[in-house]
Formats: sequence, C-alpha cells, structure tokens
Amino acid sequence: MLQFRKIAVVAVVMLLAAAIPVRAADTATADDAARFLAGMPPSAESPLTPLTKDPTWQRHSRFFDAAFGQLEQRQLSKIRTWAAANLAAPRPTMFYMFSGPDFLYAEAFYSKATTYVLSALEPVGSVPDLTRLRSDGIYYTLYDVEHSMSSILNFSFFITKHMKADLREGELSGTLPILYVFLARSGKTIHSVEPITLDDQGIEHSASESAGKNAARGVKIRFAGSDGVEKTLYYFSTDLSNNSVRTSGFLKFCAMLAPGNSLIKSASYLLHARSFTTVRDFLLANSATIIQDDSGIPLGDYDPRRWRFFPFGHYAGPIAKFPRMYQPNYAELFQRSQPIDFGIGYRWRSFESNLLLSVKLASDTPGSVEATPPAEPSPAEPPQKPQRPPRTRPQVYDRPGSFWPFGR
Repeated sequence: MLQFRKIAVVAVVMLLAAAIPVRAADTATADDAARFLAGMPPSAESPLTPLTKDPTWQRHSRFFDAAFGQLEQRQLSKIRTWAAANLAAPRPTMFYMFSGPDFLYAEAFYSKATTYVLSALEPVGSVPDLTRLRSDGIYYTLYDVEHSMSSILNFSFFITKHMKADLREGELSGTLPILYVFLARSGKTIHSVEPITLDDQGIEHSASESAGKNAARGVKIRFAGSDGVEKTLYYFSTDLSNNSVRTSGFLKFCAMLAPGNSLIKSASYLLHARSFTTVRDFLLANSATIIQDDSGIPLGDYDPRRWRFFPFGHYAGPIAKFPRMYQPNYAELFQRSQPIDFGIGYRWRSFESNLLLSVKLASDTPGSVEATPPAEPSPAEPPQKPQRPPRTRPQVYDRPGSFWPFGR
C-alpha cells in the first residue's frame, strides 16, 4: 500500500511538472505578438504559431512582406546610406517630437542611437491577448493594423485622423501595436514593455503609481537588433504646446538625456506657431544635429552663428493645406542644395522633397563643430538640381490602397 502511495505521489509531481511549461507557453511574449502583427512567424513554441495557419494571417504576411520590401528599397535603405555619409558623430539619444509611432524613420536616420524618445498626442494604447481573438477578430485586427499604416507606407508620414479612427474602436488601440510592427519589421527583438508616467520633475515612474493631471504617459520598450546591443524606445503621449509641456515634466526628462540628435518631419508646421515656442527652444538648445523638412523649425529661428546648414533636395514650398507657410529664406538656402534620391515629408516624391541637416557649432571654441558636418559641394562645380522624371505608370504606392489585400 505504501509503495502504491509513493508511485501515486511521483506521478502527481510529474504531471504538475509537465503542466508548468504548458501554462507558461499559453501567454505570448511581446516579441511574439509583435512578429505576429507584423506578419512574421513567432517563435516555434509560441501559442500564436497555430494562428499563422489561418489564411487571413498568411495573406496579411504576404502583404507586409511586399509593402515593407518596397518601402525598404524605395526609401529606408537610401536614408541609411545618406545618414552614413552625412552623420559622422551620432549621439546616443535621438528626439523625435510630433512623431506618432514612427520608429521606422527614427531608426533609419539614426540607427546608431541607443535611446529613442518619440512623442505626440496619440495615446499609447495596448495590445490584447491575441490568442483569445476569434477568427473574425483576427481578420479585423490585422485589417486595422494595415489600414492605420497605409499613409506611412505610401507617403512616409501618418495621417493622424485615420490612425485615430483605425486604432480606437477595434481590438487594438493607440500607438503600441504600430510600434510593435515597426520594431519587428526593423529586425528588432523586444525584450520588455513597461507602461510608465513622468512626474513634474521628469522622473520616470511605473504607470500603476499615481500621476498628476498633466502627467506625460508613455511606454518604455527595451529591444535589441541583430548585433545584440540593448536599446530603449520611449513613446510619450503628451501635449507639446507651451502651457502643457511647461508643467508635464516631459522636457525635464528629455534634458536628462541631452544633448541628442533630433528629427522633425510632417509636423503640421506647429513649430512655426507661438504656442509651441517652448519645445522649439528646447530642440535648438539640446540638439547636436537637427534633420527636418520645412515643416520643422523656421529657418529664421536658428542662430546662424551657432549652426551650419546643409540643404538636400528641392524646396517646392508647402502643400496646399498649409498655404501661408512659404519661407523665402528657405528657398534661397536651397539654391545650393545637394540632391537626394528618396522622398520625405509632405512632398513625399523624391524630386519634390526637401531635407535640411543643421549642425550645431561648439560654443566654447569658435569655428569648431559639435558634430562632424558632411562635405559640401565644390563651389566651382555646383551640384545639378534633380530633374523631374518623365511621367510613367505609377508604382503601387503612388495609388494608396491599391496594395491592400482586404480591399478599401
């Protein structure tokens, strides 16, 4: 009888031991969720792996393979080449105000950064337990992800009202699902995801702790690329207008990471307004380099004694939505621009795009530079302006939506 009880106890222990990894595997990791949403196979032991047999997911995977493949060839690889040639002394921190969840271009321009700070009004949101989605839930979830990214895959920027509508009422919400997709498609492995808040002194706290009315709420994502270097991505949902940003603690948090490099594009010309002077002054004071299109900081707000300017592309003026934002001094500066072979900003076609690299001069030694500037073209042989190419049959992304597997 005693022997029988011993055998029974051993059997129970073995059953419990066998059950533990099964229960642990029932929860998908953040990295597996990111890969699944990005149309990439999750790890073999992930509970999401069986869902990849669904024809909806397989169609989604093919769509993103093609869409991101074209984006890489058309823009991202060319931006990395440009950055390697023109950014010789990158800082570990990069700031990207008014970014939305646009990690793609932050990483393309500043791939050597180890800390990325993105900020915009859009809420952080959440990613639900994808293993609990019904079959029709998978369909609509993947459709919402694709639809919310259509403008950035087409034009290099988000159309905010579309993104808000797509990621507001479905299974997914906010910017976090898009950050997941961009990290996965950029070849990153997510190690941890932590909701956070900032107090009025810019000190980071867990989101579970109480925060003030105007607190900046965000997410902290630790990840690594193929080289294994640990990096951190912050995204904060915060109001960057003067009255709010002066009390939120967000800029105090950024100041602890400064100086950094900054990116500004498709920013609705907000930095031209009096109501955004605080964040504009912060960027000018705390950036070693600033890469922007003409929707960024007005050229007249740069102190020419402290900055060197390197224009690239062609300044065609603002798009029709912003008719009063033409800058004559910008146009004059771009008369000596160097060509670029990629599109960026609201004028997303390469032959219309403008890109300004501003490099801060060191304040202590006149004539020395804070960051190594790119080589300027020889005055004797000024570069030729890129010519508008002949009209041809438009590519897939010249016609938004034509590449969507689920239709309009």
